Amino acid sequence: MEYLPNILFTILLVAGIGYFAKNVARLRRNINLGRDVDISGDSSIRWKNMAKIALGQTKMVVRPIAGILHVIVYVGFIIINIEVLEIIIDGIFGTHRIFAPLGVVYDFLIGSFEILAILVVVAVVVFWIRRNVIRLKRFIKPEMEGWPKKDGNLILYIELVLMTLFLTMNGADFQLQQLGVDPYVEAGFFPVSQFLSVLFQGMSEASLIMVERTAWWLHIIGILLFLNYLYYSKHLHILLAFPNTYYGNIGPKGKFKNLESVTQEVKLMMDPEADPYAAPAEEASEPEKFGASDVMDLNWVQLLNAYTCTECGRCTSECPANQTGKKLSPRKIMMDTRDRLEEVGKNMEANKGSYVDDGKQLLGDYITNEELWACTSCNACVEACPVSIDPLSIIMDMRQFLVMEQSAAPTDLNNMMGNIENNGAPWPFNQMDRLNWKDES
Repeated sequence: MEYLPNILFTILLVAGIGYFAKNVARLRRNINLGRDVDISGDSSIRWKNMAKIALGQTKMVVRPIAGILHVIVYVGFIIINIEVLEIIIDGIFGTHRIFAPLGVVYDFLIGSFEILAILVVVAVVVFWIRRNVIRLKRFIKPEMEGWPKKDGNLILYIELVLMTLFLTMNGADFQLQQLGVDPYVEAGFFPVSQFLSVLFQGMSEASLIMVERTAWWLHIIGILLFLNYLYYSKHLHILLAFPNTYYGNIGPKGKFKNLESVTQEVKLMMDPEADPYAAPAEEASEPEKFGASDVMDLNWVQLLNAYTCTECGRCTSECPANQTGKKLSPRKIMMDTRDRLEEVGKNMEANKGSYVDDGKQLLGDYITNEELWACTSCNACVEACPVSIDPLSIIMDMRQFLVMEQSAAPTDLNNMMGNIENNGAPWPFNQMDRLNWKDES
């Protein structure tokens, strides 16, 4: 019976990490459904981007209030994981505050954890007020109704509970240390939780131990539950922001990719020695599909983008089309892509790893033509994203499908392209007549 708590803890830990690993495998499978993409380029630039944007949060603090609060929560999350490591070791081996022999260093760490914990509590409260009381415009867009709103608030509640449990655990531990109860030897500095001692005055040693152990168990259980909740939440960006910023586009923002098949055709047209009547080479494989109509037509970096989206709405709040009342929301583009990808993943799970056509696709069932053609391709959404997500690339790929596969461009655009083909200019005038305006009096 002496080792029963350690055995139970180990089983809980293995189960929690095992389920997390299963979610990671599912995530990798879904992202790998995307097409391959050339990510060559200067790796030193990629590492620098990851360090600046994901680790350094440089794009987050462009908006100071939200940025600074987010940095507090982010740093608190990263550093308090050191405390989680101690809990795991204590839980497996039955020790208590295994890092206590570090002395002054340990005191500094615990003190830092507590200060960060109370700052996280303050930040979470402010975030909740901004979402639910002030109701900032970017948090009340149509795509944020239902689960996205609940998810955002649920994350705040979880963080508040975890920090409260951490401070309660330390407060009870501090009181037990003052009473000299074994094994609660004096260790750590408690600049916040020591003030909770008034709540524990008059309690028996057994009751204090019960409070400390209950908070300890609930804290680590909460951490494991939160870890496995990440897959189903917008907070998956905690893990994916790092690879996403590394694989982000490092080329010029306004540069669009060219289709190899179209490039070759244009080169052939420009080649004076080419035979225009020569029969085309036989296709060795299926003909190339132009653009994207479903998630499998996108590349894996775009699918990684979809899972990394924080749903913060900075892209949508910067979008000129959205600001003028158009239906387009870059955030919704990413959320729809992720939702469709999840639907495809569940389809594969239900069919033993093979995708069975469900009669649905990203284009039409999730994203409308109206949304796509509202985009001005200005790159404001790409510039605004704090984790290097590129909604524009998905929009342009789907536009390409509409134009080249379905000839479904808006009438004005079709007229313009027809004029370019026939007249060498966007205007409906013969090339011989293009300068007639200068003769008009």
